[in-house]
Amino acid sequence: MPRALEPAEPILSPDGTPYSPRYADVYHSSQGGLAQARHVFLGGNRLPQAWGAREQFVIVETGFGQGLNFLATWQAWRDDPARCARLHFVSIEKHPFTQAGLRELHAGLEAALQPLAVQLQAAWPLALPGLHRLAFEDGAVVLTLALGDVETLLPKLALGADAFYLDGFSPARNADMWAPEVMKGLGRLARPGATLATYTAAGFVRRGLQAAGFDVAKAPGFAGKRDMTVASMRTEWRNRRRPPVMPAQWPERHAIVIGAGLAGCAVSERLASRGWRISLFDAHPGPAQETSAHHAAAMHAHLSADDSLLSRLSRAGNLYALRAWQALAEAGYPVGWHACGVLQTGADEAEAAMLHGALQALGFPPEYVRWMAPEEAAASHGAAVARGGLWFGQGGWAPPPDICRAQLARAGAAVQARFGCTVAALARTAHGWQATGTAGEVLAEAPVLVMANAHQAERLLPLQFLPLRRVRGQLTTLPPEAVAALGRWPDCVVTGAGYLLPQGADACARVGSSYEDDAGPRFERPEIHAANLARLAALLPATADAARALDPASLRGYVGVRTVSHNRLPFVGAVADEAEAARHAQALRGAHLRDLPRLPGLYAALAYASRGLTWAALGAELLASQIEGEPLPLESDLADALDPARLLLRALRHGHLEAGGRQSG
Repeated sequence: MPRALEPAEPILSPDGTPYSPRYADVYHSSQGGLAQARHVFLGGNRLPQAWGAREQFVIVETGFGQGLNFLATWQAWRDDPARCARLHFVSIEKHPFTQAGLRELHAGLEAALQPLAVQLQAAWPLALPGLHRLAFEDGAVVLTLALGDVETLLPKLALGADAFYLDGFSPARNADMWAPEVMKGLGRLARPGATLATYTAAGFVRRGLQAAGFDVAKAPGFAGKRDMTVASMRTEWRNRRRPPVMPAQWPERHAIVIGAGLAGCAVSERLASRGWRISLFDAHPGPAQETSAHHAAAMHAHLSADDSLLSRLSRAGNLYALRAWQALAEAGYPVGWHACGVLQTGADEAEAAMLHGALQALGFPPEYVRWMAPEEAAASHGAAVARGGLWFGQGGWAPPPDICRAQLARAGAAVQARFGCTVAALARTAHGWQATGTAGEVLAEAPVLVMANAHQAERLLPLQFLPLRRVRGQLTTLPPEAVAALGRWPDCVVTGAGYLLPQGADACARVGSSYEDDAGPRFERPEIHAANLARLAALLPATADAARALDPASLRGYVGVRTVSHNRLPFVGAVADEAEAARHAQALRGAHLRDLPRLPGLYAALAYASRGLTWAALGAELLASQIEGEPLPLESDLADALDPARLLLRALRHGHLEAGGRQSG
């Protein structure tokens, strides 16, 4: 799959209709894109009537274009007093416009739509492959843009759809968008009774829809066009091995969340935004007092020439976190984000060449990542690095405790937090999950429980295939006088073989970090401070002599414990029922993750390791979407990569799980 996307250009045909030279076709009828959207797509799907009084309604579109179908749908939703509580609009686009191009095309829209168009333009993402989740109307309208090829992305959408808009270029100009495989992909996502509409009445499109399980009919077309196609998914369709995702049905929207660090606070806020009540427990006196307690943490994406799982996941996590934090700030809850940029350098010339090669292979927009020469780094940011590196202009740092406090403040009364309260045991009940305290008292009972308490989860949930490893990390704080002695200090984050952070409000700078097994008392060790000073000297060679002159024994810092999985990707999702899987081990030898039994209502948000800022917001949105039965904010292969059952699946496929629940071999 090509990594770089080719944006569309805002070109107009002689009659003023947006036109694509790539496909030699217009984006909509010359009689008006909004009128076409209302007649074909809303009218053909019986909207707004179809979403009336529903908790959620999901629309899938092929071909976002300039977004007129979305804007018309959003406007109809706003104007409908009987609207659904939450509208999801998922759209696939191979050649997105740039923000400037979109602004140019929207300039002539009718006045009533201009405020919506301006919001869309402001939230518009960079042209980066993958899923981009944009929220409007305080999260009640959610646009998930899937940027890339339809044949690649459609099979990776994890959702159940209530309606479809088929709006690619003409089948004669863009046959791939209308291929039988695409129709089958739509059928896979269609909930029973889902409707579909498209402006074309081409015979092969109609036959493809029929083969995918839709009942197809003709309807009057738009602007003199005789026919268009409407369809609905048959209630029972034999060719679907797995049913589409359906809206969740919980007896009450009440969840227990254990752990008030980055993971738990983010989950609490995301569930609260959907109307849930949360009972939040943490053994410490307040939020963010364990791994999330340090004053500053950096965030930037991972880059690899093959755009690996880690690269795609970290890109998605970074982009979603920035949008989530911006939404918090706009609501009056700033998170202390410092968008100073991040410079990632290679430890040596070979590693620098590898980074540069990955950048060239991917061809991502320079606003996201570009190459920065050492001369520019020194002149523009005071970073006297030995060699050039990747410049993530949207990267930066934030204090994790500030993020946690902002999320809890945003959730407000929906979160009932009990700090200084240890959950000693969990039990399944007829009503879900029960958490009890150290004296055996019942602390809370709810249909849903989320484990967000890092390595402490093993004490409450001793699962064989959810291993957690503790890794100690020590950060060194350089006081103002030490920073002054080192010379000019960078105003950006610098990473490589270690990392350093800019001076904060206290005028201190920070350097880190160690990475070793958690053993013994967690006190600061001078030899680790000395190792961090060596990391500083490697990152900024000009500071080497001054760094050697500092006394490690006089320095102070922070010691924390990261919780790490087997492959350093977190565990986010529904927890597997290992005992039930063991009882059916033979039948599950060829299973997929969706086939594995789960402990009803039990979820994990664990093992965020040293990328808590990257994983927390996205992991929380992923969990909340899974709990509600909403479209996932990630492609299915990325969600699978985070699934808490992934090691159990591997053991089953290799025949390493015995009927008694023990791992064989």
